[in-house]
Amino acid sequence: MDALGVVVALAAAFGLTLLILAVIVTVKAVKAVADGVHKQEVKARRAVENATLKAKSFAKPGDPGKLAAVRLELRTALDSTRQVLQAGHVEDSQLGESLQLLARLDTHAAELDTELRLLEREPDAARVSAKLPELRERADRITHSADSLRWAAQDRMRRFADDELVRLSKECEDEAGALRHWTPADAPTGSADGPADAGAGAGAGAGAARGAAGAERDASRRGITAGRQPSAEELLGLAAEPLSRLAERLRKPGRPGPAAADRP
Repeated sequence: MDALGVVVALAAAFGLTLLILAVIVTVKAVKAVADGVHKQEVKARRAVENATLKAKSFAKPGDPGKLAAVRLELRTALDSTRQVLQAGHVEDSQLGESLQLLARLDTHAAELDTELRLLEREPDAARVSAKLPELRERADRITHSADSLRWAAQDRMRRFADDELVRLSKECEDEAGALRHWTPADAPTGSADGPADAGAGAGAGAGAARGAAGAERDASRRGITAGRQPSAEELLGLAAEPLSRLAERLRKPGRPGPAAADRP
């Protein structure tokens, strides 16, 4: 009974652990889905607000249209810089500090956007005209700072891409040069005309061998007649043949000619 109780307790603990893990995974999945939905909702709402501001900047004349244009420029600069920095931060961790600075700019931009939105609802046109230059100057400073971060990040990424392209081009040239070295390692590499020189040397060696063979034959012929006057046979070239072959040729009976066949 004690062993059975231990097994049951272990099974219950294992089942409870699995249940807790399933609950944790489910909660995380629900939270991730909720975060994704929230981000999509924020993007959609911001896109609608940007479209509305763009329409107001063209449709409303005077100060209301200028306020909408300032808000739109501020949002556009910050959104563009955020996209560039987030895309570059994946490969370059140094852009993390730029993202932190952009977050601080977002805080000031949010405060300024709130003031501009409240000023749009201000019924006093004189107050709107008086506050607009100051708010525009603040918006220009934030926009310029965001643009500076974006331009610096773009220049940095382009410089890294250029350096990488230079290194890659050098490696490709080295590999191409290595692929063109098809000459065997044991072949002479003194000059570019190595194969031609080798062919010429081989031809010269063959000519020398033929010359040596001819000289040997001449020497043998001269040896036959050394110390005496050459005979008629030697002058006709018969002395070059062996004496046995010459004697055999002389003993061979000749064929009967027509005159011999006609004899009685």
